[in-house]
Amino acid sequence: MFEPLILATLAVLGLLFGSFAGASVWRLRARQLVADKAAGEQVSGKEFKRLKPLTHTPVMKDRSRCLSCGYTLRWYDLIPLVSWLSLKGRCRSCHKKIGSFEPLMELGVAAFFVASYLFWPTLLNNPLEIMLFVTWLLAGIGLAVLFAYDARWYLLPNSVSYTVIALGVVSVIVRGFIREDWVTTLGNTLGAVAVLSGIYLVLYLISKGRWIGFGDIKLGLALGLLLADWQLALLALFTANLIGCLVVIPFMITKRLSRTSQVPFGPFLILGMMLAQFFGSAILEWYTVGLI
Repeated sequence: MFEPLILATLAVLGLLFGSFAGASVWRLRARQLVADKAAGEQVSGKEFKRLKPLTHTPVMKDRSRCLSCGYTLRWYDLIPLVSWLSLKGRCRSCHKKIGSFEPLMELGVAAFFVASYLFWPTLLNNPLEIMLFVTWLLAGIGLAVLFAYDARWYLLPNSVSYTVIALGVVSVIVRGFIREDWVTTLGNTLGAVAVLSGIYLVLYLISKGRWIGFGDIKLGLALGLLLADWQLALLALFTANLIGCLVVIPFMITKRLSRTSQVPFGPFLILGMMLAQFFGSAILEWYTVGLI
């Protein structure tokens, strides 16, 4: 009876938090550019000039604005998806294109919220289960920021990674209380972390940072904590690499990428982890039955 209402509420919340995530990406990038320039690193002058105004106001007093003309957006410009569609993807003031990044972030997080409810592996029939679900949704907002930032700039901001890691720790604690078996919970969690973070740490140490960035190790830690299951972690790792191959190989065949091209792996890891969370139990059960 309440299912459609719950789904509609999650979709609206997802659009709102997706808008927040999209705005956070630009502000993180602006502050990164300022920090890089202060450290003497080379940055894009055009990008720096475009984003630097976002750093002029303290975070608590910051207001969204057009990156082209500086127009401060009003409340009716900030209605997720609706405002973008009504303005046909253009600024109300200067009429320059806003782009599709913002609505894609909003739709992506909304889809994540709805899918999380539809494919959640357990019943949400007690406060601890609900708390675990809410922690997962909050972590998903951070993962959306990491997904977009890494896909665009090949970086995983520490502030967001640490936040998701903290939420992962909370989820492990909640799982421990739900299962009432801390030994199994911690053992599974350590196994998941070893798979999704430990393997990349070994590769990082062997290659001295040439094959993989340290940001992926921290992301793997966060994802391992959120899954808290070594079998799901193995499935997530396999799925992430499979998705990566399906995306990268066609680009290499068409010579749009070469062997030395830099490819962000964070988005593939995040997608692999989410698919493992939603469908992993069913896949493992199917695989186990097939072996019998």
